[in-house]
Amino acid sequence: MRIAFSMLELVIVIVIIGVLSAGVAPLFQRDLLAEAAHQVASHLRYTQHLAMVDNKFNPNDAQWYKARWQIFFTKAKGADRHWAYTIFSDGAGHTGNPDLSEVAVNPLDSSKLLTGGYSGNLITQYDGDRASNELNIGHEYGIDNVTFSGGCKLPASRLRLAFDYYGRPIYDNQKLFDGMYTKKGKSMLVREQCRITLFREDEHISIAIESETGFVHILY
Repeated sequence: MRIAFSMLELVIVIVIIGVLSAGVAPLFQRDLLAEAAHQVASHLRYTQHLAMVDNKFNPNDAQWYKARWQIFFTKAKGADRHWAYTIFSDGAGHTGNPDLSEVAVNPLDSSKLLTGGYSGNLITQYDGDRASNELNIGHEYGIDNVTFSGGCKLPASRLRLAFDYYGRPIYDNQKLFDGMYTKKGKSMLVREQCRITLFREDEHISIAIESETGFVHILY
């Protein structure tokens, strides 16, 4: 009765295990680009939710509409010069920049704010106690560029999307608006599909925001 494997049998088993491992291993590798896209899509929906439940109308402020909830992408010093985003409502003074008191609280951790770090008025660095590091998509997911295109095409210095109380998307810096939806007389409501594209190395993925409804989905 044989109680041991031959060397040939052991080699065959090792080869089979190696082949199976090579096929299964990719299933367990993280897709950082997809993870970043899903997170951004989720936070776009949350920004829209805040805008719909927190109507910023103020009869004592003729420019109240500049305080709408918005998501703002930038490579600020406070984000360690990596791509990051902040969700905030531009309150008193409507400076166009987030103050510490204007940033949304992270619903998953109330000790954190929904920012990946920002300099200027916001005293929260990427590695600060109150920053949500996952919003620094450059550091956390290796995102090396972000663009707005389609119905919200903007230069890299003004990558912002806000929502009104109907959930409709509005693009550009609301500080520059001269009316509820206009900048220099031009409507800034998104009229066709807006696409936010994230780039990582030689790959990219886009998040679409539909006009009127503000429906957010990922384009594959």
